[in-house]
Amino acid sequence: MSLDSNCSTSSKGPDVDLPTVPPDVSAPRLGHPSFAEALRFWLKLGLISFGGPTGQIAIMHTELVEKKRWISESRFLHALNYCMLLPGPEAQQLAIYIGWLLHRTWGGIVAGSLFVLPSAFLLWALSYVYVAHGKVPWIAAVFYGLKPAVTAIVACAVLRIGKKALKNEAMWTIAGLAFVAIFFFRAPFPLIVLTAGLIGLAGVWIRPDKFVMIKGHGGSNRRDEAAVLDDADGVPDHSRPSLLRSIRVVVACVALWGAPIVILGVSRGWDDVLAREGLFFSKAAMVTFGGAYAVLPYVAQQAVERHEWLTAPQMLDGLGLAETTPGPLIMVVQFVGFVGAWTHPGELSPVLAATLGAFITTWTTFVPCFLWILLGAPYIEQMRENVAMSAVLSAITAVVVGVVLNLAVWFAGHVIVPAPGQIDWFAVAVGLVAFVGMLKWRWEVVPVVAGSAAAGLIYGLVFSRS
Repeated sequence: MSLDSNCSTSSKGPDVDLPTVPPDVSAPRLGHPSFAEALRFWLKLGLISFGGPTGQIAIMHTELVEKKRWISESRFLHALNYCMLLPGPEAQQLAIYIGWLLHRTWGGIVAGSLFVLPSAFLLWALSYVYVAHGKVPWIAAVFYGLKPAVTAIVACAVLRIGKKALKNEAMWTIAGLAFVAIFFFRAPFPLIVLTAGLIGLAGVWIRPDKFVMIKGHGGSNRRDEAAVLDDADGVPDHSRPSLLRSIRVVVACVALWGAPIVILGVSRGWDDVLAREGLFFSKAAMVTFGGAYAVLPYVAQQAVERHEWLTAPQMLDGLGLAETTPGPLIMVVQFVGFVGAWTHPGELSPVLAATLGAFITTWTTFVPCFLWILLGAPYIEQMRENVAMSAVLSAITAVVVGVVLNLAVWFAGHVIVPAPGQIDWFAVAVGLVAFVGMLKWRWEVVPVVAGSAAAGLIYGLVFSRS
C-alpha cells in the first residue's frame, strides 16, 4: 500500500513543485453500494477476519480497494494512518471509519459491531467449553492447523504493505529502524510513532521529494474505473465537522460506555468483580496504544497478579483462543472477563456471572472505538489535502511496516519453533502451502483458513491414536 494521503500544491506547507496527475475524466464511476450490500460484507469480514490486525487490514484492502473498489487506496490509507494513532484495535476502527464514510453513522456502527460480534459469540462458546470441560482435543487440533495459516496471512500482508508503502530509501530506512527499535530494544510503540511523525514533519521541508507522495486523481485502483470514494472526491456532506455534532457524539458515546458499569456498580457494589472489570477495562481502553501485543503484558499482569481473576497458564490459553478466532486479538480481554467472573460468581450462577463478565469487558473495550472515530474522523477528512499531514502520515505508515514485520516474526517464531531447538514441521508445511497459495495463486482467506483447520484436525486425530 502506498501510505500517503492525497495532497495538492495549494495546501499549507513548504513551497515545493509537487507532481500531479490530471483527473481521468473518462473513468466511469461505480455505483454506490447499498446499505444491505455493505452489511453483508461487514458480516463476512467479521467471520473471516483471522490473522490479527495485519491480516484483517490486508483483507479489507484486498476486498474494498482492489476488488470492490468502494474506496481508493490513498483514502483507505489516510484512514488507516489515523486509526494507527488511536488506542484500541486499529482494524476495527478502520472498519468503523470506512463504514461511516459509506453510510454515515449507522454505517460505522454496523461495520464496527459486525467486526466484533462473530468473534464474541465464538469466544464465549470456546471459553465455556474451556472452563466447564477443560481442553477438548479436537478443538486443540483445529487451532493447531489454524496457527500456521494465520502466520502465512500475516507474512503475505507484510509483503503487500511493504511493496506499496516503501517507495524510496527514506521510507525503507524508517521501516527498518522501527523494526530494530521494537524487536531488539522493545521501544514503546507510541514513542516510535511520535518519532516518525517528527521525522516526516522535518522531511516536508528538507526532502519533500522523499516524504510528500502525491496520488493521481480519478481511479486510483484502476485507470479505467474510479472508486466509489475516489481521490478526486471532496469531503462528503455528512462528514463535515461541526461543534454541535461533536458534542452529540461525545454525550451519546460516553453515556453508552458508562451506563452498564454504573448499573453493575449500583446494583452489585463497586467491589464486585463485574464492576471492577468494567472500570479496569475502561481504563485500559484509553491507554492501549500500540496494538494488542503492546497492551497484553499490562492486562496480563494486572488481571493475574493484582486482581487474581485468572492464572498465568489460563491467560496464555486465552491468548491462544483469541489468536485463532476471527476478530481483534484484543478479544482476549473477553476471556479474562469470562474466567474472572466464573471463578468469582458471588450469588450468581457461574455461567450467568461469566456471561456478564464477558459482556462488560467486551463492551468497555470496543465502545470507545466508536467515540474515537465518529468524533475525530470528520476532522481527519478535512486534512486529506494537507501536504505536511501527508508527509507525517507517510512516515508513520512506514513505521507500521516495520511494526507489522515485528509481529510477523514474533508470531512465526512461536508457531514454527514452539520450544528451543524444536521445529514444528507440520506448521512449516501448512504455512508454506498457505503462503505460496495466497501469494502465487491468490487463494482467498476463507478456503485457506478452512483447509488449514481441517488439516490440523486430521493430523491431530491421526497422531492422537498412534
